[in-house]
Amino acid sequence: MGFEYIKALHIIFIVTWFAGLFYIVRLFIYQTETMARPENERAILKPQLDLMTSRLWYIITWPSAILTLIFGFWVLVYRWGYLELGFMQAKLGFVLVLYIYHGYCHVLFKELQAGRTRWTSSQLRLWNEVATILLFAIVFLIVLKSALSMAYAMLGLVLLGITLMIATKLYKKYRIKS
Repeated sequence: MGFEYIKALHIIFIVTWFAGLFYIVRLFIYQTETMARPENERAILKPQLDLMTSRLWYIITWPSAILTLIFGFWVLVYRWGYLELGFMQAKLGFVLVLYIYHGYCHVLFKELQAGRTRWTSSQLRLWNEVATILLFAIVFLIVLKSALSMAYAMLGLVLLGITLMIATKLYKKYRIKS
């Protein structure tokens, strides 16, 4: 298989992986909020949300994470010299953090499937933004490829994180009013 096809498949599985990560935490929020509902509502909502979450996690998100890793490694086989470049080392560091994030989402998934929750829906909303910040960091690093551009991107990343936290707080206030 040619390099361009491998790179295209790597990108496609990155997109499906992130789609799964973004949506799974949204489902965690719904599952958490369902646990606070009256028993008659919970009896209807929880099984459906558990099923949706399980299908998303095991049919889309996990396979996409694994295929992203396989095709990413395959891309590096073609471009092994990339590992010596600072931007690639930083990018792979963020990718490692993303896999740790994915692993912790699995812990949350297992707890919620068992009907246990330690996090509030507000905390999960903030947790959901971690994937967004990692996406920005990874894309900026792979596209910009320079130390100065990475510094600007990291500054922008910090500002993005602050903006997302403020937006989440404002949305919470709006939801409570409504």
